[in-house]
Amino acid sequence: MKDYLTLLKFVLEQGAEREDRTGTGTLATFGNRLEFDLSKGLPIVTTKKIHLHSVIHELLWFLSGDSNVKTLQQKGVTIWDEWADSNGDLGPVYGKQWRKWETTNDRDEKIEIDQIKNLIETLRTDPYSRRHIVSTWNVGDLNKMALAPCHILFQFYAQNNYLSCQIYQRSADIFLGLPFNIASYALLTHMVAHQTKMTPSKLIWVGGDCHLYKNHIEQARLQLNRKPYKLPTLSFRRNVKDIFSYVFNDFDITNYKHHELIRAPIAI
Repeated sequence: MKDYLTLLKFVLEQGAEREDRTGTGTLATFGNRLEFDLSKGLPIVTTKKIHLHSVIHELLWFLSGDSNVKTLQQKGVTIWDEWADSNGDLGPVYGKQWRKWETTNDRDEKIEIDQIKNLIETLRTDPYSRRHIVSTWNVGDLNKMALAPCHILFQFYAQNNYLSCQIYQRSADIFLGLPFNIASYALLTHMVAHQTKMTPSKLIWVGGDCHLYKNHIEQARLQLNRKPYKLPTLSFRRNVKDIFSYVFNDFDITNYKHHELIRAPIAI
């Protein structure tokens, strides 16, 4: 994760001061790239504790197609609570777009497209396709979402039975959000590889507006003074029948050694 720390340092030292939607203010750069070799370990930040319980349950929640925080709350996960309405609804956010993208067919009938199901099927039947893409940036639904998607598109690439994933993130909270996003998409890449009988290869992350909130500056400096540990590894405890049937206990993450948690406020 040294590349992540290099990016954090770059944004801290070279980022331009910008106003933002939350009113907090940021230091920001535009157009950054990180690449992780998944054969060398699971890319989870070790210079502070990442709450893997929340990472895994959120990913499973996305894959279920759910967009109500009550499901997460039942698992002890509260990371989406600030944006939910009184009923726990967030509108058609990530899970809805991944699993139930609404459109019409040629008879003008309403239908839903399951992008994740289609992704797995086409990776199995046409692995060299250039269309292994899932998008959450549904322009017609943006005004219905409690928060517009930050990680808006990801693409898979198969070569000689090795599987890589590239993400485009339009907006990246470098200190709080990005370590969470990297861990989540690394897990997803392992899951898709597990289902398609491929070997995880690379995780490539591309960021648009990459920003450090001004009330995270001291926390970032503290993290940059810490020495990273060796990355943990991931295996699955059973052969899961499909991408939608994983449960929390299927993930066996071993040797996750980390420094203490660094608390920072969420900009809403």
